[in-house]
Amino acid sequence: MEVKKPHIKSVPYEEFKDNESLEKLVEELHEGGVNVVTGSLDQLINWGRSNSLWSLTFATSCCGIEFMAVGCARYDFSRFGFEVTRNSPRQADLIMCAGTITHKMAPAFKRLYDQMAEPKYVIAVGGCAISGGPFKSSYHVVNGIEEIVPVDVFVPGCPPRPEAILYGMMQLQRKVKVEKFFGGANHKQNAEEREMGVSNEAIMYGKKEPIVVTDVPADFVENLKKEQEEAK
Repeated sequence: MEVKKPHIKSVPYEEFKDNESLEKLVEELHEGGVNVVTGSLDQLINWGRSNSLWSLTFATSCCGIEFMAVGCARYDFSRFGFEVTRNSPRQADLIMCAGTITHKMAPAFKRLYDQMAEPKYVIAVGGCAISGGPFKSSYHVVNGIEEIVPVDVFVPGCPPRPEAILYGMMQLQRKVKVEKFFGGANHKQNAEEREMGVSNEAIMYGKKEPIVVTDVPADFVENLKKEQEEAK
C-alpha cells in the first residue's frame, strides 16, 4: 500500500522529521498565546484507551468478592478509569477472570472472549484462574485459563488483596499505553489472514508476554492507606 506524503504549505515534508523545526513552530505558537501539546496520534489513542478500559462483569467464585471490593468506595478503581463495567462482551475491552473455571464453564468463557471486539485483554485473578489453585489435581477444573485464552496480566493470590488487583490493572494500563494502534489492532485482514482465525495483534506482533504481579510495592499500599484516611 502506497503511503501518501502530507502536503502542508507552511511546513515542508522534510521538516516533519526535524525536531528543531517542530520545536520552533511550537514556541512561536506559545508566544502567540496558543497552548500546544505535541505527540503522536498513537500516544493519544492509547492514552484514551488505557484510561477507559471497560471490564466485563465476570466472576465465578470467591475472587469475585475482591473484584467487587475494588469497585466500592474504599478502594474505588474509578480513579483509574475502570469504573464502567458491562454485561455484554460486545461492549467490553477486558475480562477480569476472578475465580475458578471448570471444564463445564470453559466453553462459555471462550465464547465470551470470542464475542469481544479487538483489541481485548484478559487478567487472571487468583490461583484458580492462573493454575487451578487448590483444585489443580481435580477432574473438573481447568488448570489455568491460559489453556483457553491468551492472558495479559496474572494477579496471584487466594484471593489476592484489592491492592494487588489495582496494581495488576495499572500494569495492564502500562501495557496498553505502549501498543501500536495503526497497523496493529486497526489492521485490515486479507483472505489468508482471516483463514488463520487469529487476532490482528497476533498477526502483527506474535504472542505477547504476560505480566506477572509478583509483589505490590510498599509505597503503593501506603499511598492507598493515606488516601483512605484523608477521605474519612
